[in-house]
Amino acid sequence: MSDEDILKLVKLVHTAIWALMATAIVAVPIAAMLGRFRVAGWLSVLIIAECLVLLLNGGRCPLTDLAARFTSDRSVNFDIFLQPWLAEHNKLIFGSLFVAGELVLVRLWFAR
Repeated sequence: MSDEDILKLVKLVHTAIWALMATAIVAVPIAAMLGRFRVAGWLSVLIIAECLVLLLNGGRCPLTDLAARFTSDRSVNFDIFLQPWLAEHNKLIFGSLFVAGELVLVRLWFAR
């Protein structure tokens, strides 16, 4: 495989994982509102595990480091199929949504 093909594969995998994690973040408060606290809890564990991976890798996704081996491009979305504005603000947007979702989960869990 060429470097370009490998980069496309890394970007595809990275985007799929990102979509899964973004969906999980949005699903936490929805599951909580539906009274599915166990589901919301497991989704939270998944997201926290991803946060630990990022923390242990200096705040970067390991797939970003892998993609960097196959291109000299360092634009904000060189490693993922996202719009540049979303790739640039991804952590702020989804970090805020995660915190808000966790607050909803905790509030509803204690209210039940």
